[in-house]
Amino acid sequence: MRMIRSILFLSAVTLALAFKNPHYATGRTTMVHLFEWKWDDIAAECERFLGPRGFGGIQISPPNENLVIWSRNRPWWERYQPMSYRLVTRSGNEQQFANMVRRCNNVGVRIYVDAIINHMTGTWNENVGTGGSTANFGNWHYPAVPYGRNDFNWPHCVIQGHDYACCADRVRNCELSGLKDLNQRSEHVRTMIVNYMNRLIDMGVAGFRIDAAKHMWPSDLRVIYDRLRNLNTAHGFPSGARPYIYQEVIDLGGEAISRNEYTPLAAVTEFRFGMELSRAFTRGNQLRWLVNWGPQWGLLGSGDALTFIDNHDNQRGHGAGGNILTHKRPKEYKGAIAFMLAHPYGKPQLMSSFSFHDTEAGPPMDGSGNIISPSINSVSVGNKCATYLRFTFLLFYFT
Repeated sequence: MRMIRSILFLSAVTLALAFKNPHYATGRTTMVHLFEWKWDDIAAECERFLGPRGFGGIQISPPNENLVIWSRNRPWWERYQPMSYRLVTRSGNEQQFANMVRRCNNVGVRIYVDAIINHMTGTWNENVGTGGSTANFGNWHYPAVPYGRNDFNWPHCVIQGHDYACCADRVRNCELSGLKDLNQRSEHVRTMIVNYMNRLIDMGVAGFRIDAAKHMWPSDLRVIYDRLRNLNTAHGFPSGARPYIYQEVIDLGGEAISRNEYTPLAAVTEFRFGMELSRAFTRGNQLRWLVNWGPQWGLLGSGDALTFIDNHDNQRGHGAGGNILTHKRPKEYKGAIAFMLAHPYGKPQLMSSFSFHDTEAGPPMDGSGNIISPSINSVSVGNKCATYLRFTFLLFYFT
């Protein structure tokens, strides 16, 4: 019996480690989040800059069909309102997506997909997706998947602010911000999610950011992860390589759900990292105290952590927002990023977004709602410091 338990324990540890390897090309260590970039522009940037300058990977915006929300002037968060798993968004169609993945892999830059598997849309007056799909919100019916009423959590409820401190079941079974909450214990839901993610793996992606992982049961996520295929060797991945998975779990302490429930599955987004470094580089803490930077600061183990200063949520004051450094305080922001890239803790991620004043604003667009491509600044790059200058000192290309 003891031997059986030992084997089971070792198997669980092996599976967790398998999902924590980003499978970067040799000598590469850093990812950049190209938030709301188009697939054609990402492919060009891989070949023009990211590949030659040694970047390891890119987190892209969700590639699946989302609801078009003109009544809010196409806000950034409409990408997080799924209508189906069809690969058509403002960033491009399926052919453009496949072309981007191939071209980036060819120059050693891996693609990581922001996967929205916790929920579908909220209820809106608009009812057309970026691929033309429609839904019946009142009946929880999404025919383009298809999902029906039995594929969502019941009884219907919406998460309240106080639930986070007391009620893990409500945080995981009720709707987040009115988004229709999928039941990942449903075999049909699991099959639809796994088919979507495996399709992306077959196309050459290297892994996934799991949006709103905190709002799903770890046991359900384990079933989904275990059913994912190995990475596609035709895109340069080693045989048997498992996708890199990093789960969005906001845990600053004092809540009913802990990030430690998710580290046995895969990596976790370490929100405390950016919060504490922002505090240190704005003189809230002394920089000399960073001598023991890492788990002694209450951070996750290094192998469990996807690290960043700001991301698309907290730079807008959402999630673990507050006093997070962004491009709006350039001197301190550059210092924090330099420290992150120099320190061996975690898997670092840089942010490349667009300038905004309204925190709900989507990417710059033309009169038809098409995303405008970034204008590329001419930057002389000749050393490692300049490698990240393009995405930190001058990262906000959009005007």
